Amino acid sequence: MAPPHALAETAALPDQATLISDIKATAKSQTGTDIPSYAIPAPTYAEAFDTTEETSYEYDYLLPSFPDVKWEPLAEFEVDPDRGLFGDEKYSRLLSNSVTAENVLPTIGTELKGVRLADLTNEQKDDLARLVAHRGVVFVRDQSDFTVEKQLDLGRYWGKLHKHATTGLPKKAGLEEIHVVYADGKRPPRNNQFTQQELWHSDVTYELQPPAYTSFRVITTPPGGGGDTLWVSGYAVYDQLSPAFQQYLEGLSAIHSAHEQAQGAQASGTTVRRDPITTVHPLVRTHPVTGWKSVFVNPGFTRSIVGVPKAESEAILSFLFKLISQSVDVTVRWKWSKDAVAIWDNRSTIHSATYDFWPEKRHAIRVTPHGERPVFKGGKSRQEDLDEKAGHPKGLRKQVGSLKVSGYND
Repeated sequence: MAPPHALAETAALPDQATLISDIKATAKSQTGTDIPSYAIPAPTYAEAFDTTEETSYEYDYLLPSFPDVKWEPLAEFEVDPDRGLFGDEKYSRLLSNSVTAENVLPTIGTELKGVRLADLTNEQKDDLARLVAHRGVVFVRDQSDFTVEKQLDLGRYWGKLHKHATTGLPKKAGLEEIHVVYADGKRPPRNNQFTQQELWHSDVTYELQPPAYTSFRVITTPPGGGGDTLWVSGYAVYDQLSPAFQQYLEGLSAIHSAHEQAQGAQASGTTVRRDPITTVHPLVRTHPVTGWKSVFVNPGFTRSIVGVPKAESEAILSFLFKLISQSVDVTVRWKWSKDAVAIWDNRSTIHSATYDFWPEKRHAIRVTPHGERPVFKGGKSRQEDLDEKAGHPKGLRKQVGSLKVSGYND
């Protein structure tokens, strides 16, 4: 029997050839012209690539492949306590005279310098998890020795690893827990596929137990730059809401869907290895490590709010999606370099890619351990907790947050 929070919605997807044919026929009737398959605006994060000419490439074994296999549905399982709970509050095992931390923004993002991710002790991994939980995303450069095996080991230390149902798997067998992110430079980005707002997402939130932490290492970067990633703090998005609206959202749940991603994968000529599902999660969740409240919706996978009129659902989600995509003061942007690594908390951040590097190649690998089932257990907002610890008057920032500083014109 499916868990009560999973909707029984696993109807068979349309045949790939039929789906593409129907889309082409519709476009032909409306425009009078033929369109190539690659121009079909199917929502997907995966494409089939011709990698036959890549045999001399250093990371040939990590190029994407799409084996025709079928996996069983993911069953809910009991997770161990988050390793961040075992981290030191001052990160004393991780930070030292040779390892320093510098915050990128006050609300989100910290860059570590002097650390070797490949050599972390278990205690240091606990401190790192705690740091990521509080700061949203942690950046480290020049990690050439952070091999695929080391990246998998770190992910497994934090939890059971997720296997993606549609995106590319490494050509080398036995690496199904690696998610390949690859742009070959041969085809331009499809600006008819997503709006900029729709690119914002948290990883696979349609799963019963979405990822807790995500590690992402870029192994080939565009020589001219580009391909930056942006993260916005779900903690800070929650803090921007009025107390009455916060309280209202805390009683709501939303539907997250994998169906559009699966249909898009089929339209792009790739396989769907696990039947897509729709899942209900709370609109606001409590983080198990920080105890802070975070907005838990995203334009990529959140479809509607349960138990409210459609117009109300669309209005609320439209407002939240706009807040997520436009809150520049709580959004960090990271410029990648070869062997740079980002580790983020998938429960309290939403991120977006940029596609400004065509016709250059970009190649990265991602590892995502499952987390707990999202729940709302009360708690405090991030800003409320920090203000209390600093001795600031309660509600100070809410009172002054709407006042425009005279003469401010940066």
